[in-house]
Amino acid sequence: MGKRYYCDYCDRSFQDNMHNRKKHLNGVQHHRAKKAWYDYFRDSSAILYDEQTKKPCRKFLQKGICDFGPNCRFSHMSEEDLFNLKRQVEDERRHREGSVDRKIPGRSIEEWLSRREKKQTALSIKGDRENKEDSEEGQEESEILQQLLSIPDLPPSLLPPPPGGWKVTENTEWG
Repeated sequence: MGKRYYCDYCDRSFQDNMHNRKKHLNGVQHHRAKKAWYDYFRDSSAILYDEQTKKPCRKFLQKGICDFGPNCRFSHMSEEDLFNLKRQVEDERRHREGSVDRKIPGRSIEEWLSRREKKQTALSIKGDRENKEDSEEGQEESEILQQLLSIPDLPPSLLPPPPGGWKVTENTEWG
C-alpha cells in the first residue's frame, strides 16, 4: 500500500508522495488548521488586543452562529467575554508584577552571576594559600538567590549543590 503521511494539524493521512504532500501543505484547510493550533497557545493579552480591534460579527449577534466560525474576520466575543478576558489579563499582569516585587531588592541574577564570574577568575589567578582564605570569606556571598530556588521541578542537573558541596568518592577500580 505504500507509505502514508499523517498531518498532525489536520488530523488526516494520505499517500505520501511529493505531489500529495505539496498539495496538502499549500492547501487552505491545512493553513487554517495550523493557524488554529498556534492560536490555541497565544497569550491572553494578544487575544484581547486582536478582539478589541475587530468589529462585532452581525450574523453571530443575530443568530448566535456564523458560517465562518473561527475563521471569521469579525469578533464573536460578547461584552461579558471581553470583560472576563480583560480581568484575566489584569490578573496575569498583577501576578507578574508581584513576582518582580518579591525579588531581593538591590540584587539581581545578572549581578550575582557577574560577581560569581569575577570571583572565579580571581580564585584561578591567586595561589592555593590565598584560595583557602577567599573561599572562607566568600561562603557567605555564595548563597543561592531565592529566584533560582523558587523554580519547581528542576532536573537534577540544574539543582544547586547541597551545603558543603558534593561528596566525592574516589573510585580506583576501572571496569
